[in-house]
Amino acid sequence: MEKVWKFFKLQENNTTWTKELLAGATTFFAMVYIIFVNPQMLSQTGMPLGAVFLATIIATVIGTLIMGLFANVPYALAPGMGLNAFFTYTVVFALGFHWSEALALVFICGLINVLITVTKIRKSIVTAIPVSLQHAIGGGIGIFIAYIGFKNAGFLTFVADPGTWFEIPGGTAIIDSSIIPALTNFDSWGPVLALIGVIITIVLLLLKVKGAILIGIAAATLLGIPMGITSVAISGFDIATPFRELGTTFGAAFKGIGTIFSDPSKLPMAFLAIFAFSLTDTFDTIGTFVGTGRVSGIFSEEDLTSIQEGKGFKTKMEKALFADSIATSIGAVFGTSNTTTYIESAAGIEAGGRTGLTSVFTSIFFLLCILIAPIVGIVPAQATAPALIIVGIMMAGSLKDINWHDFEEAVPAFLAAILMALAYNISIGIAFGFIFYVLIKVITGKARMIHPILWVSSGLFLLYFLLMSLNAQGVI
Repeated sequence: MEKVWKFFKLQENNTTWTKELLAGATTFFAMVYIIFVNPQMLSQTGMPLGAVFLATIIATVIGTLIMGLFANVPYALAPGMGLNAFFTYTVVFALGFHWSEALALVFICGLINVLITVTKIRKSIVTAIPVSLQHAIGGGIGIFIAYIGFKNAGFLTFVADPGTWFEIPGGTAIIDSSIIPALTNFDSWGPVLALIGVIITIVLLLLKVKGAILIGIAAATLLGIPMGITSVAISGFDIATPFRELGTTFGAAFKGIGTIFSDPSKLPMAFLAIFAFSLTDTFDTIGTFVGTGRVSGIFSEEDLTSIQEGKGFKTKMEKALFADSIATSIGAVFGTSNTTTYIESAAGIEAGGRTGLTSVFTSIFFLLCILIAPIVGIVPAQATAPALIIVGIMMAGSLKDINWHDFEEAVPAFLAAILMALAYNISIGIAFGFIFYVLIKVITGKARMIHPILWVSSGLFLLYFLLMSLNAQGVI
C-alpha cells in the first residue's frame, strides 16, 4: 500500500487515503445522476437504453481512471450534459444523422481533441474565441438543458393559431411563429411529480446535502409509484439484458464513419458538427480546470500557462487534457456522447481531494453501479427532468462573467446564449454568436481583432444557412 501512496504523492499533496476516499465518494454522489439522465437523453435517438446505461458507466470509469492514474489529479469524467443534448437534438434530430453516425462524429472529435492537446493548435483555438463568447456558450447550453428539462417535466404547453401548421413525412408537425408557449395548468400527475422533484432537489442543494440531485431523482421515482407515473413492471428484465444490448452500440461508431464518408453530401454538416462538438468540449474542460484548479492549488501557474503555450505532456494540465480527450473516443466506441471533465469534481476537491486517488475511488463507485442496471429503466422522465433544470441553472452561472454593459460584447453573447434554446439547437447559437461578433467588429473598424479561425468558422456557418435555405426551397 505504501507504494500506492507514493505513486499518488499523498504526502507531497498534504492529503491521506481517507481524505481521498471521502472526496471520491463526494464527487460520485454529486454526478451519479448522469447514469440515469444520459440514457434517457440518448435513447430518444433509437439507441437501446440499457446499452447507453452501460456505455455511460464504462466511459466514466475508464476516463476517470485515466485522469487519476495518468494525470494524478482529482477530476472525474462522464458523458457531458449539453453535449448529449447536442448529440440528440441537433446532430440526430435536426441534421438527420443516424445515431451510429453521430457516435462516429464523437469518435473523430475525440481524436481531434487529442491532436489539439499534443500540439500548439490548442493555443490557437483558446485565443481565437473571445472570452465573452466562451461564457455565452457555456451559459447558453445551460439555458438549453433547462428548457429540455421543462419540456420533459411537462411544465410547458404550446398553442398555435388554426391553419398554421403542416405535417412532414415521418409524422413531424411544423408550426410557424404563431405558436405560443404557456405554463401547464398541472391537471395531471406528471408535471406535479416533476415540480415536487424540483422542490426536493433545490431544498437539498440549499442544505448542502451530498448527492442532492441523485436523492431528488430517487425520491421523485418513488413518489411516482402511487401517482401511477413510475412503472415497476420489470419482469423479464435482468442484469444481462444491458450487456446484450451493448453489442448494438459497441463499435457502431466505426460503421457510422463508413456511411458518412461514403456519402459526400453529409460531409459539410459532419464537419460543422465535429467543430461544434470539439469547441464545446474543449472550453467546457478548460473552464473546469481553470475555475477549480487555481483556487485549490491542484494546478500551478505553469500548468495554467501550458493551456496556451505548451504541447506534449510536461505538466499535469496537459496530461489531464489528454485524459479528457482520449475518454471521448473511448466513450464513443462503447456507445455514448462526448465524455468530458465534470464541474461536479469541485465538490470532491472541496471535500479535500488533491490527487488522482480521488478519481480512482470515484471510478470504483461508478463501477458498482452496474449492479443497479435492472432498475434504471423504471426511472420516469419526470424524475430526471428536475436534474436537467438544476444543472441548467448551474451552467447558466457563466453568463455573469459577460460584460453586459458593453453592447459590442453583449449582442453576440446574448444571441449565442438565447438562440440555443429558442432554436433548440446548440450549433445555431454558436453560429449566430460567431457571425454577429465578426459583423460588429467589421462595422466598428476592428476587423484586425478577428482571429482567422473565427473568419473561417463564420463563413462555414453562413454557407450552412445558405445550403439549408436552398434545400428548403427545393433548389438543391
